[in-house]
Amino acid sequence: MDFKALIQKKRDGFALTKEEIEFFAFSAANETVPDYQLSAMLMAIFFNSLNEEETLWLTDAMARSGDMADLSAIDGIKGDKHSTGGVGDKTTLIVAPIVASCGVKMAKMSGRGLGHTGGTVDKLESIPGFRTSLSTDEFTDIVNESGLCVAGQSGRLCPADKKLYGLRDVTATVDNMPLIASSIMSKKLAGGADCIVLDVKCGSGAFMKDKASAKALASKMVEIGRGAGKKIAALITDMDTPLGKNVGNSLEVIEAVETLKGRGPEDLTEICILLCAKLLELAGKGSFDECKLLAKAKIDDGSALLKLAEMVKLQGGDENYILNTDLFPKAEFSRDVVADESGYISSMNTEGVGSVCVALGAGRQRKEDDIDPSAGIVIEKKTGDKIEKGDVIATLYCSDEALFDVAEKQYRESVFIAPTKPEAIPLLLDVVE
Repeated sequence: MDFKALIQKKRDGFALTKEEIEFFAFSAANETVPDYQLSAMLMAIFFNSLNEEETLWLTDAMARSGDMADLSAIDGIKGDKHSTGGVGDKTTLIVAPIVASCGVKMAKMSGRGLGHTGGTVDKLESIPGFRTSLSTDEFTDIVNESGLCVAGQSGRLCPADKKLYGLRDVTATVDNMPLIASSIMSKKLAGGADCIVLDVKCGSGAFMKDKASAKALASKMVEIGRGAGKKIAALITDMDTPLGKNVGNSLEVIEAVETLKGRGPEDLTEICILLCAKLLELAGKGSFDECKLLAKAKIDDGSALLKLAEMVKLQGGDENYILNTDLFPKAEFSRDVVADESGYISSMNTEGVGSVCVALGAGRQRKEDDIDPSAGIVIEKKTGDKIEKGDVIATLYCSDEALFDVAEKQYRESVFIAPTKPEAIPLLLDVVE
């Protein structure tokens, strides 16, 4: 099959056949066509999209492009949780240990940062010694022993998605609904979990900017999951404001630990409890309200925090960094962003905030870029907060002082101040079941 002809067909707005979609996916998995042709196809899809059948075919082909996980050696019900990506979204680090401490096995595979959003794997690798590349036997043994393992996507699991995921990040083709849905659900289907909860972000910091688009994506993914026999639900949650206060890899691990200690920001804690409750409900642990209480109890008695520390140790990391987050290295330089007028923060361009974090070194602008685990932002004032002239609204952290001037300018351009307090936006916008 001529790959150049497929690019031209999609470029000109025609639908691809099942065989052509499979050829595209398997070519990516087997690396039988060069990156520039795969990138051209992604751009053609970005502009002309995929129809419902093409999306289903791509999801299935990517799931079958490598090994399909066999979790039969793991005892009990297996759960999974996935976020479509946001700024300050460290929910996996909180939800997974809470759910595991409630008796639902969390055999979770996570990704790296994509575009302006952070990645769970990057965050966990800020813990010294932590390994996210595990063999199948290691992964299974850790889940059976502790009930929880968060690993990077195996090279043998959805290799087509792994290849395309990396290319999308550096070719500005991330925020396309069919590509997002097929990427997420191919990993969920190949991952083998029984119960799946999806956190579909909506707002300026999400790939889906409005509720209608977020609901369409959620419905598409739930439909795919149901068709594959999974217990699945999606929560549509607000991402018009960064989640929590900390944005950046080790900074987000620190905030996740504080949340598991019961001292986390209100918005982050609320979202995590809702996600835990829905996943526990799908796993048969009780009604939604009963599961909310169960999740809160695992924070209160400290068992969820100990579960995270146990997982870190079993995956080669130093669990002392979880028990004492003061051990995390601090960035060499910091700069306060100070309000130049009084009023209320009326809104934030959350994608802009995420891009500032990437520019400080906490994310990748090119596929081969290294990440500075200590770089990031601590947000002191968020949407709805009253500020006075001279207040610190955020602190920027990085290892290169020369980055601050541009970063501060971009951050100021992402924060809008008005004389009156804005109307509050609920954190939970909808549920798709």
